[in-house]
Parts: sequence; C-alpha cells; structure tokens
Amino acid sequence: MATSSESNNAVDGSSSTNGALAAATQIPPPLSPHRKVALITGITGQDGSYLTEFLLGKGYEVHGLIRRSSNFNTARLDHLYVDPHNSHKARMKLHYADLSDASSLRRWVDSLHPDEVYNLAAQSHVAVSFEIPDYTADVVATGTLRLLEAVRSSSKKGIRYYQAGSSEMFGSTPPPQSETSPFHPRSPYAAAKCAAHWYTINYREAYGLFACNGILFNHESPRRGENFVTRKITRAVGRIKVGLQTKLFLGNLSAARDWGFAGDYVEAMWMMLQQDEPADYVVATEDSHSVEEFLEEAFGHVELNWKDHVVIDKRYFRPAEVDSLRGDSTKARKVLGWKPKVGFKELVRMMVDNDIELAKREKVLVDAGYMDAQQQP
Repeated sequence: MATSSESNNAVDGSSSTNGALAAATQIPPPLSPHRKVALITGITGQDGSYLTEFLLGKGYEVHGLIRRSSNFNTARLDHLYVDPHNSHKARMKLHYADLSDASSLRRWVDSLHPDEVYNLAAQSHVAVSFEIPDYTADVVATGTLRLLEAVRSSSKKGIRYYQAGSSEMFGSTPPPQSETSPFHPRSPYAAAKCAAHWYTINYREAYGLFACNGILFNHESPRRGENFVTRKITRAVGRIKVGLQTKLFLGNLSAARDWGFAGDYVEAMWMMLQQDEPADYVVATEDSHSVEEFLEEAFGHVELNWKDHVVIDKRYFRPAEVDSLRGDSTKARKVLGWKPKVGFKELVRMMVDNDIELAKREKVLVDAGYMDAQQQP
C-alpha cells in the first residue's frame, strides 16, 4: 500500500512550529491495561507516521499494515520502532498486508480486534494515477471496499473507521469547497477517492458502522514524499543553496492549493472517531496559495530568486488540471473544535530548513566521493 495524503504537485526556529513538532514526538505515556488498539493502513507514509506518534502519545497500541517489499520503506517510523522481542515496550507493530488482498485485511482485523481503523493507504500521486489508472482504482476504491467489508464482518463490534478522503475529489468545483460541495474529480486518483468516499457512507448507512470521511486538503511536512511538488521544491532549494543543483523543473505554477501541516491534520482524524455520531468533515486552513507563491516563500527564505532556477517542463502538466482548491472547514472547527496551528509561512520554512540540513549532509558525502550529485543540471 502506498502512502496516502494529499496529492499536489529541520525545523523552523519559531517557537510555535517547534512546539507543534515537539508535541508530535513526545515520549509516550506508560502502558495501560485498558489502552485502545488502532490499526493503520499506510502507516509508513507521511500521515501514518504523524498519526502513529499522536496515538502513541494518547496511550494507544498501534498496528500498521505494510506491503512486502525487498526494500524497507519504514524510514518515517524508525524513531518509533522497538524490537518486538521487547514486547513490554513495543506498542507499535507492523504486519504484512495489502489493500488488494482481502484475505490479509480480514485476517488482521479479526486477530487484532482494533478499536479504531484508519485507512490512509493509497496510490496517492495524481500524475501517477493517469499512468497506472487500473492499479489506482483497485487500491484506492476497491481496496477501501475490502477493508470496510473486513470491519463489517469482524467478530468485534463497534470498530470505528476513518477513511482518508481528498480535496482532489472536488476537482473543478469552485472554491471554497465544503462537505456539501459537489464532487467533480479530474483524475483517476480523485475519481477513485470519490468511490471510496461513497463506499464509506454506504456502509455507515446500510450497516450502521461508525465510519467517517475526512476530506483533508493538502497537508505537507518535512516527511512529504519527494515527488510531490511542495517537497520537490524544498529539496531543490536545499540542494541549490549548497551547490548540488542549479535547476528545478516544474509544471503549472498557477495552480492554487490550501496547504497545511500534516501534524495538525492527523489530530482531526482522531477527533472524528471520538464523536458520539459518525460524520464527514472537511479539514483545511481556509487559506490558498499558488505554486508560484510557494516558490517565492521557499526560495526567499534562503535569499534566492526562484526565477533564476525554475524551468517549466510541459511533462509535468496534468491531462486535466485542478485550478484552485480552498477548503471551508467550518464544520470541523465547530463540531470537533479543531483548528490548524502551523501557518503557510511557518510550514514552508519548516520544510526548507529541514531540506537545507539534508542537503548539507549530502554534500559532505558528495565531496568525500561516497555519492554523486545524481547528475542534476
């Protein structure tokens, strides 16, 4: 299962940002004999890692489902890992499964008896979904159906289920977009997320499952995948600043997105499952910025002019573009009491600072001959 999160194409020195990160990585409290059990798909992704930290901080026992691969993909979780032989300390455990394999999902739901299930897994890259649409639909849409069915048929009753939705489902619907705005998906990924959204509602209405859709607008962090536009930009800023790279190739710079901090957004996921009744919620900062504005903030933070380094490459334009996404999170703010803590500028600077430090470490290895600069122009 690939990581979930919003598709769009280190730490800041400010006290508020440091505080947000410190809260996300605090030492978990002692084990409780009555602790809740959470099952997370997509645990190795950006959202999965922040959610795991958050739940461990709440005293949960966390189980994550990961795909079998010849390469480990657990870097975002390494700081949380405890060898399972130290069973009295290990409150995060990983298990092999896949959203394309219904039997593995049923086996782990039935054996772990989770109190809460968070479905964060997906093929979540919009551009890639145009290249592998069948796989995207199978994992994102039908994979959700398989997991819902595993929860429905489980011997443990009362499992609470969270489905990771996406602002991409709104597509060309004019902003601001709320829970009542119509969906108009503009990619196979977005269409598959729409199907997953309605599967979740159907299981809630047909079987009485406590199932919630979280329609999260774009959320970023230093853990964002490097092929997403925000992290692609901040990684390039770091490498350009230290001399490992000179050019950054991008597509549409006018696309506007509602960007928030992933560490804030996972709290909203948890809040949804603590309510008396299940419902669907938009989670957003209600503030929108273009890719060009992101470039200005990122390059400006290190006193560089983005126009000296950015090259437009038509290969990065989508077959069907989503021009503007900006969420209306009134319901989440009123019902859940949720609001974002990290603003746009803090977020960009947090990511840039992280990637400058990463680039500095890379440069040491490059200068020593232990790695090349990946032949970047």
